[in-house]
Amino acid sequence: MLPAIASLFLRHRSPALQLAHRATVLATIVVALGTSSACSKESTSPAGNTRTYGPALALGQGTARTFVTTDQAGTPKTLGVALSEAAMTGLPQMPMPGMPSGAMLVLQLPAAAVNTGFDHVMLDWNPAGHEPEHVYTLPHFDFHFYQITSAVRESIMPTNPEWATKSGAFPTAEYIPAGYVAGSVLAGVPAPAAAVPMMGMHWLDVASGELQPPPNNKTFTSTFIYGTWDGTFIFLEPMITKAYIESMKDKPAGIILPIGVAQKVQKAGAYPNAYSITYDATAKEYRITLEGLATRQ
Repeated sequence: MLPAIASLFLRHRSPALQLAHRATVLATIVVALGTSSACSKESTSPAGNTRTYGPALALGQGTARTFVTTDQAGTPKTLGVALSEAAMTGLPQMPMPGMPSGAMLVLQLPAAAVNTGFDHVMLDWNPAGHEPEHVYTLPHFDFHFYQITSAVRESIMPTNPEWATKSGAFPTAEYIPAGYVAGSVLAGVPAPAAAVPMMGMHWLDVASGELQPPPNNKTFTSTFIYGTWDGTFIFLEPMITKAYIESMKDKPAGIILPIGVAQKVQKAGAYPNAYSITYDATAKEYRITLEGLATRQ
């Protein structure tokens, strides 16, 4: 077992606490949805690709919104989240009671993303990070790209009578991305204890630098996580520190990071082979993007 994993998925363990704060979380989401603005479109590529944005929600002193880039035939090429530069200022510094998140937003996708197989993005801002200590306890964002509806996601709760069965149902080997292992296996705990409410089971890349034992470990800046529920992969998640996102101002080309992919997929849609972090000085926004989308059946 990797030592850093042992406590990773032991947060959010109390069903009673989850239910007590679920109303708070959903109320926050409802308020945020009330600040949304209409979608917009702009041409961004010499190849003629078009970027279409989803509705913008308030975050910090700015906004967060999804986007999809499509080619001239309307085929999705990338899918991402754009954070305005001002969103990095005035972020909540206190987590909501009993949770690591200071802000949680449900970001809707633009209509042009209909063929990607993704339904929405859940953005979590964690001002003090989360467990385990000295690994992910840095201010960071979680960007959950969900392939299920919000209603299904909200049913993933410890009070669900099928919690134990569905949290411990894993896909067969051909559907598991290369290099990834379930959090419960890494932590050596039962699946119901490792699953996270409204998320499910997290799968980690065991080669990630922050998970290695000293002296080979590296400080967490960015990592990529997959999630399952009831035997099916349901989300893809870039997890990135605020500082690392902001450092892209000094990297005009940004950074592209490859990810492990599976031999087969369980749901038809567009799947990435990498993700990128960039800053657009003209638009004054940071972009976290699923790259290399390819249709898989």
